[in-house]
Amino acid sequence: MTTHSPYAAADALRPQFAGSVLTPEDPGYDAARAIFNAMVDRRPAVIAQCTGAEDVRAALAFADRTGLEVAVRGGGHSVAGASLTEGGLVVDLRRMRAVTVDPRARTAVVEGGATWADFDRACQPHGLGTTGGRVSSTGVAGLTLGGGSGWFERKFGLACDSLLSVDLVTADGVEIRASANEHPDLFWALHGGGGNFGVATRLTFELHPLPVTTLGLLLWEAERGLEVTTAYRDLIEGGVTEDLGGAVAYLTGPPEDFVPAELHGKRLAVCIAVYAGTAAELRNVLAPMFALRPDGELLTEMPYCDIQCALDDPPGVRNYWSSEHLADLPDDAVRRFAEQGMAMLVPTPSQSLLVPWGGAVATGAREWPQPYRDAAWVVHPFGLWEDPADDAYGIAWVKNTIAAMRPYATGAVYLNFIGNEGMDRVIAGYGRENYTKLAAVKLEYDPRNVFHLHHNIHPAAATSGRRS
Repeated sequence: MTTHSPYAAADALRPQFAGSVLTPEDPGYDAARAIFNAMVDRRPAVIAQCTGAEDVRAALAFADRTGLEVAVRGGGHSVAGASLTEGGLVVDLRRMRAVTVDPRARTAVVEGGATWADFDRACQPHGLGTTGGRVSSTGVAGLTLGGGSGWFERKFGLACDSLLSVDLVTADGVEIRASANEHPDLFWALHGGGGNFGVATRLTFELHPLPVTTLGLLLWEAERGLEVTTAYRDLIEGGVTEDLGGAVAYLTGPPEDFVPAELHGKRLAVCIAVYAGTAAELRNVLAPMFALRPDGELLTEMPYCDIQCALDDPPGVRNYWSSEHLADLPDDAVRRFAEQGMAMLVPTPSQSLLVPWGGAVATGAREWPQPYRDAAWVVHPFGLWEDPADDAYGIAWVKNTIAAMRPYATGAVYLNFIGNEGMDRVIAGYGRENYTKLAAVKLEYDPRNVFHLHHNIHPAAATSGRRS
């Protein structure tokens, strides 16, 4: 390890780097290190803004020479802050955002820094798409490599189920492609194992026809949340079509025309519906919800790329998220969800979602390292607020919601929905047997554990069979 300042050493990286190399002394550094979650404030020594795989290789070689810790920043949120490192190197892929669609083959090739806004808008002219994040600002690579929950998961499966290949740069600078036929062990691991194995510079997806999509938002005063949630549960569990995605949620009433003025800024119970079909069809599907006479409604056909950004979270506020997967949803669980929804901090961008699973999510339950896929429901409280004085309340609300639902939890968890909740929760994201298998893949492709900042799979677990 060198004893020289990494700021000075960065000058040696610049001549061999096509992108930009930023240190704290450079203009634009503070803007480049700002992330979605304002609760995370770290100052990396070097930010390497890559333009391609060669830049990624150069950045990783520089980190190896200088002994700097490596963080990888894709296109999106990194709510837990794993895309930043204090005093280390950030491999920043946000200049790598190209999306190339082949409508005849129904495939899309996506660079590692693209967001779902980039992806969806490239696919929209062809009437094609796949399961993406529930907001457009989520990064394609991070969401997909972590599994990939989204509105159309009941119809198409998780985002990773449509993954055909991943081009990866390993910690040693080796460029490899993982697919069903190339490095199949690594390809398996990339269906949920996240950024543990290398830097994903390119991902190839299978696309699915989505010629017509409809967004539905039905809202009620929050005091009717128990009634609304019960009706939504009964609708889903009654065998509703898998063309319907969505959730029942608590959120703050936005200042939109379809929201009555007296409910602006108030806590609401909301049925969110994303449908692969026409507005008339969706109105029929949601008939039991319309029977509750919502206080406000929006039901409109719109392009999938516009649906994906209709509920975008604001950047630059304070975030704390968590999740539990539920085996079932009896009346007591519905009551608990409703009670916790009434405690949500308002007016803020916070939301508490209760998401139905099943369908194509469950179909892939045994193929990939994801033990949570047979869950019937997912509860996902995510707190967002602006004032640091609200930190204690906002975090406590998220934790209290999870604790309240835990009697009905499967014990497994989708790691993209949580921050750093300890190694037991990481293992719960894979199951102990899969964690050991993933560790063996980690030992092969990243034996030095260079990529370790978020939900780490430690290579030592491959030989010990124990937690690390």
